[in-house]
Amino acid sequence: MHLGILTGGGDVPGLNAAIKAVVNEACRNGWTVTGFRRGWAGPVQTDPDNLEATADHHFPLTPDFVRSINRSGGTILHSSRTRPSRMKASDVPPHVTKREPHADAGYVDATGHVLSVIEALKIDVLIAIGGDDTLSYAAELHEAGAPTMCIPKTMDNDVFGTDYCIGFSTCVTRSVEMINRLRTTAGSHERFLIVEMFGRNCGMSALAAGYLADADRTLIAEVPFELERLAELMTRDRDTNPSNYAVCVVSEGAMVSGEGIIEKGEADAYGHRKLGGIGERVGVGLKELTGTNMMIQNLGYLLRSGPPDAVDLIVAKNFGTQVVQLIEEGRTGLMVSISDGRYVTKPADISTRGEHRVDVAGMYDTQNYRPKISKVEGTTMYLR
Repeated sequence: MHLGILTGGGDVPGLNAAIKAVVNEACRNGWTVTGFRRGWAGPVQTDPDNLEATADHHFPLTPDFVRSINRSGGTILHSSRTRPSRMKASDVPPHVTKREPHADAGYVDATGHVLSVIEALKIDVLIAIGGDDTLSYAAELHEAGAPTMCIPKTMDNDVFGTDYCIGFSTCVTRSVEMINRLRTTAGSHERFLIVEMFGRNCGMSALAAGYLADADRTLIAEVPFELERLAELMTRDRDTNPSNYAVCVVSEGAMVSGEGIIEKGEADAYGHRKLGGIGERVGVGLKELTGTNMMIQNLGYLLRSGPPDAVDLIVAKNFGTQVVQLIEEGRTGLMVSISDGRYVTKPADISTRGEHRVDVAGMYDTQNYRPKISKVEGTTMYLR
């Protein structure tokens, strides 16, 4: 058996642990593993008629090669936001001759080329590790005839079909640590502390961080907020704090009521523009309304960087092992997932069938802008 593996989208701690688990479990079976570099760009950049000339985009993975990679964050395979089924015609390499016109002008579908690469390399099953964008294309590829398996990862924990995604625990752990560190400076200068963190459409990471760090207010992507109301609440929080400061955690996808999401730059292959700036918007707005000085901190890539915590190590290792065990049973076209605390499987396209968002009614106080777990009993360990 010959397996392929790639990682797509934003990196998270735990990806290398999953890669290592796949390689070790596969090699114990006497199988071989090829890693594609830079996500779906790897097969696109590979020439099936001249594999040696494009060998930089794929390489063999062995137990010796992956021996220590689980100790660090990121992904040794690198990543990208390439979407072979919708690529700008100008970005497609000349060797990609199997392409179809896309409904969007100026774009092409290079899925035929990806299938040719998989065939040329004699890959039996391709494993994709990523968020809903990366996994949605893996499901497309499976439907097109190339057996695939999916492993969910995202710091936002928002892939539909699983209670947990690789990267979430480390993200929240780091967020809580950094928020609490920042308290000393905010208190020393008697300021409002505004902490911006990940969460495009799902405020789960911000909600969990705000909940565990006991932030005064938490703004999530699912609930637009009134700036005047926030100013009143934050002023009250500061006045009642013996150290005379207050903390607000903000999802990058949060919105002031009546305003849109703050984005910049061109859209990527999946239609997403870069987020960032809502923390500044909140800080400037609060300063104008209250006169209180601000400390604004975007945690950003600090949450992606560095090694995984114990939860992301065990989930990543078990997901990688589980995928190979399923392939050994002859099962493909699946996404490994966690449901009710157990490792289970879902169809590969499950991520396209719904959305994972914060249960606002059960977990958020929309009037006071803070987490409020209405009933702990029956809630999953990760507040899903």
